[in-house]
Amino acid sequence: MLAALAAWIFVFKAADRMPDFEVYWKAGARAASAEPLYRAEDGHYVFKYLPAFAVLAIPIGLLPLGIAEATWFTTSVLLLVVLLAQAVRLLPERRKPVWILIPALIVALGKFYGHEIVLGQVNLLLAVVASGALLAMRSGREALAGGLVVLAIVIKPYAVIFLPWLVARSRSSSIVAALVGSTAVFAIPAALYGWNGNIVQHQAWWNMVTSTTAPNLFVADNVSLASAFARMLGAGEMASRLSLAFSALLLVSVAVVFLLRRGVSFPEGLEGGLLMTLMPLISPQGWDYVFLLSTPAAALLINYEDRLPGAMRALTLAALAVIGLSLFDVMGRAAYRAFMEASMITWLFLVVIAAIVVLRVRKIA
Repeated sequence: MLAALAAWIFVFKAADRMPDFEVYWKAGARAASAEPLYRAEDGHYVFKYLPAFAVLAIPIGLLPLGIAEATWFTTSVLLLVVLLAQAVRLLPERRKPVWILIPALIVALGKFYGHEIVLGQVNLLLAVVASGALLAMRSGREALAGGLVVLAIVIKPYAVIFLPWLVARSRSSSIVAALVGSTAVFAIPAALYGWNGNIVQHQAWWNMVTSTTAPNLFVADNVSLASAFARMLGAGEMASRLSLAFSALLLVSVAVVFLLRRGVSFPEGLEGGLLMTLMPLISPQGWDYVFLLSTPAAALLINYEDRLPGAMRALTLAALAVIGLSLFDVMGRAAYRAFMEASMITWLFLVVIAAIVVLRVRKIA
């Protein structure tokens, strides 16, 4: 069923689009020729990833664009299947059958999966790599887990949120692997650009990221806390302070969850899922489809929904339902635009995060 739906989406929705994928394709071609990666003339579709990402993208940059798009589309569909399977495997125990868990995940997060694939984005790859790191921790392969965390950072820099958590876990193998991997990530582009050119590319990356943040805060699809408060209060000091305060509170919730991990058989599953859910909220350039990273967290809530307190259970299920059904085709143009401009997705995911914290407080996961 997924394969048939994917074929339809590619033919009728994605074949002549996938604009984000074209950014990666261009970056790979530029890296292969040691050309500058970060160019203002690229407009909205500027490359905002680490130079090491462009090096990894060289193989797709060498293909004709049409073939590269079809290849990445197919890969993305396969990654979605892998992610759904990983989300089930990450559960400490399976209280719901797979035929309930998977459809429920698709209903709750399906619009993010679809948007991701049509754009040709890399968040499915990020989610699979991050979930793979959690599964590696579960099987005791700490060095692999640390390496996968570094790969996740290369794919999307805001995965750096995992590094303090790795240190807090005090597993030397994963910490050393992450340290060595991070050094390699910085050094790899030097093979193409030389050391001075490598430093220039990293400086250009930082300048590009910081200079493109403010204009994106007022885009309706931006679900970050910074965007939510900027739209509510206007760009200014008050919005920035509230965004930082809420982000700090979310990080405090992560610390609380971590401190309550004793007695939980596999605490990394919930903690990692929580960190993945926070990424689009804390990053100022968090787009709505990035919430597909919450797949492991959503799987936990669906699996344990009957273990939540009555009011929290109803609120959580309602939040997941509204998230999943907030579709343009269902709500209509005006209602959907108002829904997104009011940052409702952002506030609904705060409910999801609260429910995840409750599961840990109750020592359920």
